[in-house]
Amino acid sequence: MALITARLAEKEYGLDITDADGHTMRIDIPVAQGGNGSGFRPMQMLLSALCGCSAVDVISILKKQRQGLENLIIEVDGQREEGKEPSLWKNIQLIFNITGEVDPSKAYRAVDLSMEKYCSVAETLRVAGATIDFSVIVNGSAVSGQ
Repeated sequence: MALITARLAEKEYGLDITDADGHTMRIDIPVAQGGNGSGFRPMQMLLSALCGCSAVDVISILKKQRQGLENLIIEVDGQREEGKEPSLWKNIQLIFNITGEVDPSKAYRAVDLSMEKYCSVAETLRVAGATIDFSVIVNGSAVSGQ
């Protein structure tokens, strides 16, 4: 079986994407562009992949450091190139909201390691020309890298 299979599931652009283990997600485009608006847009999937890749890194690093992570919420936004086809991600901003019995300096270091060393999606986006910035908030307080 293929690693990923894309199958037209709705009129026009709605696709069900299935991996080799049977997990499925829907990709579509907005109604204003001729789609049904019934799923993630393809460029949103890149930002979703960035969140997922980094979350796995951060959780893994904090577990190894025996930190008491209770929750991780990552918010991501970005700006794409204007007036170009294809229109790539130009600037991406992430906010890592971490709660639990977590040392703020260790949380920041975990995020920094993910973004700068381990996350393959982040590196793929950087190679394509994106600038990626992040901030870390632990239990409601902003943490700096200093």
